[in-house]
Amino acid sequence: MAGPTDTVELVLHPVRLRIIQALLGGRRLTTAQLGDELPGVTTATLYRQVATLAESGVLVAVDERRVRGAVERTWELQLDAARITGDDLAAMTPEEHRRAFAAYVAGLLAGFDGYLARGDVDFERDRVGYRQVALWMTDDETDEFIAGLRDLAARFVGNRPGDGRVRRVLSTVLIPDATVAAPAPAHTSSASSTSTGTT
Repeated sequence: MAGPTDTVELVLHPVRLRIIQALLGGRRLTTAQLGDELPGVTTATLYRQVATLAESGVLVAVDERRVRGAVERTWELQLDAARITGDDLAAMTPEEHRRAFAAYVAGLLAGFDGYLARGDVDFERDRVGYRQVALWMTDDETDEFIAGLRDLAARFVGNRPGDGRVRRVLSTVLIPDATVAAPAPAHTSSASSTSTGTT
């Protein structure tokens, strides 16, 4: 099982992070199915990284069957084993954070490229979009905002496939402005945004 100091290194790896992202939402996939969703990853690399995640307890085999003499396992993600704690984050160096964020963004790009590669792209029909909004908030207001997002997501996170449901990936990034910003003028809005799509 992965310990507190091991988890960051496990999740930082770009291929392992993409495997984790592919299994979010309670999905169960074989290694071959993961390969279909990660076309830029070689078979040898994929099997090696799946084995690493399984040995660390991040993936568990929920089914296995014989396919042409080999054992094909179906994998499920164990979120608690992949969770990075506040202590883990505090111990990370700026360079480790850069690597982690780069891997995170690479996963987003791969997922978006996969959507575009389908050919039949319709942002309105598919409820696809990306948005950036700037908010003026105190620390307490920010905590309230985060808690509200978590409460909203909790209403749907237990949904299972079926009943017309589509797996939709919501990714969040919250960054304080690195500049020393002056208070917003009274006559302007306290929030501004740019967006593409329906969200």
